[in-house]
Amino acid sequence: MKIKSVVFDFGNVICFPPTEEKIARAASDAGLPVDQFLRALWKDRLPYDGGMSPQEYWRGVAAAASTEFDNSLIEQMVQHEIGFWNTFDARVFDWIKTLRTAGFTIGILSNLPHPIAASLRGTPGFLEHFDHVTFSCDLRLYKPQAAIYEHSFRGLNVAPDETLFIDDKIENIEGARAVGMHAELFTTWEEFVGEVPRRYGLPEPA
Repeated sequence: MKIKSVVFDFGNVICFPPTEEKIARAASDAGLPVDQFLRALWKDRLPYDGGMSPQEYWRGVAAAASTEFDNSLIEQMVQHEIGFWNTFDARVFDWIKTLRTAGFTIGILSNLPHPIAASLRGTPGFLEHFDHVTFSCDLRLYKPQAAIYEHSFRGLNVAPDETLFIDDKIENIEGARAVGMHAELFTTWEEFVGEVPRRYGLPEPA
């Protein structure tokens, strides 16, 4: 069946990954070595993406690193994390404009916590790129749970096999395919644009 909608993940697809400098500053403020900070940061991430409060999550990060964060430091960590994910790839936005001009509808489907969701909603023009938004924290769900994919394609008013989902994690690709969506793993922009648009009959990026 012909693709009618394209759904994008956020982190590492629409948004560049955080720089080493940003991570180092956050780890320094937390009083932790970078490697220990990162292990604690990602240890129990999905519940945070699924709606856990920042206070509970960051206290858990501190506990995982055998330390404590007070409320002031937690707020610093929240701001650092928002800053991790605020450098967008203009090439992706340009392709989204091309797709929409050609009549495709566009969704965003991302695992992310409330502070980042609020920041994106407050970023001028960001949500204007999308016909439907699926943020995990709003639904208390997260990829690769089936219901979060269903929220996305139903919100776009298309069938799963009329939808192409793009994500940088293989488990999320497998989750999308399990509900009947087409899905492609994003590694680099150059590799992606060299193969995927043509494969699905989509307009190629300029």
